Amino acid sequence: MSLTSDLRTALHEVGVALRRPEEFTLRWRDRRVSPGPRPLIFPVLLANAVLGIAAYGLVMRLHEGWGGMLGGLVKAPVAAGLAWTLALPALYILNSALGSKLDASTTLLAALTTVSFGSLALLASIPITWFFGLALPYGFVRVAVNLTVFAGVGVCMVDVFLRTMKALEPGHSRLYATLWLALVGVIGAELMILFSLFHFDA
Repeated sequence: MSLTSDLRTALHEVGVALRRPEEFTLRWRDRRVSPGPRPLIFPVLLANAVLGIAAYGLVMRLHEGWGGMLGGLVKAPVAAGLAWTLALPALYILNSALGSKLDASTTLLAALTTVSFGSLALLASIPITWFFGLALPYGFVRVAVNLTVFAGVGVCMVDVFLRTMKALEPGHSRLYATLWLALVGVIGAELMILFSLFHFDA
C-alpha cells in the first residue's frame, strides 16, 4: 500500500477517532486479533492536535499584531505538548502499577485521541474568541473568554478520556485517570502563564 493511500486511510481514521474514540482505541488495542488502525495514525493525530492548538494560540494573541500572533502560534502547542509529555509517563507507569494491562501504545493513543478532540474543540471556539476580542477589546474580557473556552474544552476532554479508558478497561478504576488529567491541567496552565499566553494588558 502506498504512502498516499496510507495517509488517506489515516485521515479517515482521525474522523473515526474524533466521532467514536472508544471504538477507535478498542480497535487498536485488539489489533493483533483483528485489523486495526495503521501506525501512521500516531503522527497524523499529533499533527492534527498541533495545528488546532496553534491556530487557537494565534487568535489568543490577535490584539498584539502579527508578532504576538506568531508567538501564540508557537507557544500554545509547545505549552500543551510539554504538559502532556511531562505527565504521560506517569499515566502509564502508575496505571501499570495499579494493575492495568494496557500496553504503552494503547495508552498513548488514548491520550492522543483526547488531545486531538480538544484541539478540534479549540478550533471550533476560534470564532467566539475572535468576536469578543474585537467587539470588547479589554484585557479582563479576553481573560474571561479564554478561561471559559479552556474550561469548556477541558470538561469535554475529561469526558472523552474517561469514556475511552473505561471502554479499554471496564473493570479498572478511573480515579487515577481523573487525577492525572488534573495534573495535566495544572502543568498546562502553569506553562501557559510562563509563556505569557494569558497576559492581556495590551
